[in-house]
Amino acid sequence: MILAMVPNSTWYLLLAAVLFGIGAVGLLVRRNPLVMFMCIELMLNAVNLSFVAFAVRFGDIAGQTAVFFVMVVAAAEVVVGLGIIVSIMRRRPGATADDLAELKG
Repeated sequence: MILAMVPNSTWYLLLAAVLFGIGAVGLLVRRNPLVMFMCIELMLNAVNLSFVAFAVRFGDIAGQTAVFFVMVVAAAEVVVGLGIIVSIMRRRPGATADDLAELKG
């Protein structure tokens, strides 16, 4: 007899913690702005996963509403931030995060 393991909200919270940890380590270790940007997006998605897991656990829709607004802000951030990063990387292919700090006015 095979017992199927049904994932509950604890599994999703553990997955969110692992994803957030991977994103945080990637953000701290890597110097490529594009990779750093992807790590930030990974961290945002991990937080979204935890919001949804808590919303399901407590039977409240507030967590899913927060996820909706975070996704809207993340989409706007991707449009602006990715456009800036890609245009900088086209002009200077070997640019690092330290080089981008020189753009301050």
